[in-house]
Amino acid sequence: MAVHWLYNGGGVSTTDTRHRSRRLSLRTTPEERELIDRAAEVSGSDLTAFVISSTVTAARRVLADRDRFELDAPTVAAWERINDRPPRHLPGLRRLMARPSPFSE
Repeated sequence: MAVHWLYNGGGVSTTDTRHRSRRLSLRTTPEERELIDRAAEVSGSDLTAFVISSTVTAARRVLADRDRFELDAPTVAAWERINDRPPRHLPGLRRLMARPSPFSE
């Protein structure tokens, strides 16, 4: 069991049917284009859907450690044990939080 939290709370579904209004142009070698065309055909999708799906998947993978927090089951259990502990009384923190912010005027 893996738990996924998105820090930004959002996500893009590559299967929804929203109107696409932005164009993405790219250049490929003939070999790259042939490979992409073959993969799209084998996957049963059109070229646009294949390229968008693959690109979004790759982008999420690149950004995973920047906007996603993933834990396996044992780590989730350890995290829950920590969060289930009763709060501690920290007088220094209470005094700090009672001070006015140095950023407010």
